[in-house]
Amino acid sequence: MNVLAIDTGGTHVKILATGEKVHREFPSGPRMTAVRMVAAIKELAGDWKYDAVSIGYPGLVVHGHTVLEPHNLGPGWVGFDFATAFKLPVKVINDAAMQAFGSYQGGKMLFLGLGTGLGSAMIVDGLIVPMELAHLPYKKGTSEDYVGIRGLKKHGKNKWR
Repeated sequence: MNVLAIDTGGTHVKILATGEKVHREFPSGPRMTAVRMVAAIKELAGDWKYDAVSIGYPGLVVHGHTVLEPHNLGPGWVGFDFATAFKLPVKVINDAAMQAFGSYQGGKMLFLGLGTGLGSAMIVDGLIVPMELAHLPYKKGTSEDYVGIRGLKKHGKNKWR
């Protein structure tokens, strides 16, 4: 079975299908809705063959369903039917959990993904637990406001590091 993997980020959406060597990407951002993302992916992956889709979603996912709108993207994600849109089986997982699982080699692992925001997940003996550390209160905002792209832009690279 060939799978199209989608990493939905706040700045870019990255895709890669089974058997392909180079990922493809396109810009996302605050105007990116689920409908726009699916349309862009279908166009960008039009020459790839895949039987199922796996989506890493930048927000809370419960039992394969998005339950909160993402902080860095446009509206319309909660309740969106990805399987109908792609006309294929689709699995949705928190993006940090997906990224963590991709590099997991056993035992215990804490994953922190620094990008547009702060993704976090823990894996213990194969059990993946997505964590929303980015939105915990910190100083005059949230953790993400200091270690994500907003923190980098506001404080500069030297202070951000």
